[in-house]
Amino acid sequence: MVLNGTTRTVFPGSASHPRSRPEAPEPDASQAILRKPRSDPEPSITSPPITFPFSAIVGQDEMRRALMIAAVDPSVGGVLVFGDRGTGKSTAIRGLAALLPPMKAVIGCPYSCDPAKPAGECPHCATHASSRKSHLAPVPVVDLPLGATEDRVVGALDLERALTRGEKAFEPGLLARANRGFLYIDEVNLLDDHLVDLLLDVAASGINTVEREGLSIRHPAKFVLVGSGNPEEGELRPQLLDRFGLAVEVTTPTDLPTRIDVVRRRDAYERDPAGFCARYAKADRALQKRLTAARARLPGLDMPDATLEAAARLCLALGTDGLRGELTLMRTARALAAYEGADTVGIDHLRQVAPSALRHRLRRNPLDESGSTARVARAVAEVLGS
Repeated sequence: MVLNGTTRTVFPGSASHPRSRPEAPEPDASQAILRKPRSDPEPSITSPPITFPFSAIVGQDEMRRALMIAAVDPSVGGVLVFGDRGTGKSTAIRGLAALLPPMKAVIGCPYSCDPAKPAGECPHCATHASSRKSHLAPVPVVDLPLGATEDRVVGALDLERALTRGEKAFEPGLLARANRGFLYIDEVNLLDDHLVDLLLDVAASGINTVEREGLSIRHPAKFVLVGSGNPEEGELRPQLLDRFGLAVEVTTPTDLPTRIDVVRRRDAYERDPAGFCARYAKADRALQKRLTAARARLPGLDMPDATLEAAARLCLALGTDGLRGELTLMRTARALAAYEGADTVGIDHLRQVAPSALRHRLRRNPLDESGSTARVARAVAEVLGS
């Protein structure tokens, strides 16, 4: 461009350029708008359209029992499944997702809040207290990928809305989607330390606090933490290990009929997923009804003093740190009794769940070469009898 005999260069985006646009207004930090998460091209729900039926899983009784207990009583504290590759860990967890009965949730709430409970820390329900209509929604089962960023997990500022409309809108992350559901982490022992720290804070309080670009948001994030992994690839941090209520060890089947049955069922599922699932639909519906009945029975289930004393003596004999072992053992045994339709919690329920509830809470004894599972079994035999 030539002006008054001088040459002037105009760069795109400058005020004199014909295609330049006015800059978006600066976002106002005092106006933080909660934004419902937009659809994500990457699926965060673990269950695919057709999932391998939970009732079709062969063997792995301890793993299946632990997952059902966590579904009956989420206060148990989650499930950690460690074992060999290819032993059905992810298959069982995804099968459980399709088995869970739907729940009532507030329409339009990005945190799927319970309409029967007060708004609490939910910013959406607090501002829409007079119009909290509900609907039936599937229980969320959310995958947390190992490579997820911190903003993807906890939520962040919606940059698109901030730049185009000048509004500070919060876009909830994976922890928000997992509220009142399950958060599944495959290869949990390989999770980055900074994400482990985030999970520890949220798991302890049930509240996710986000401080980003002038935003200050608190929202409910109560979920059942489910993790799986291979112990040969690395150990889990003790702080996160302690947050799991139950720890399950799975191994490769060693008997020939079981191995043949597993391969046969998996092959039939891959050849005709719809037909295979149809054959086990009745069994899955029966499990779902049993799960619903157990949840209804749980609040009124009696925990005798003798059973509680036996749980305390068992933890004392094993030398578990703190009282979390007794609490988890009590809740787990009560949930198992509800699932089995019992009227009271007995010693036999403690025997069944003691390895899952206590094996990851033992101190390492350098003079004892036996594993934690063997130590728990030995203490159960001595304290509770065979």
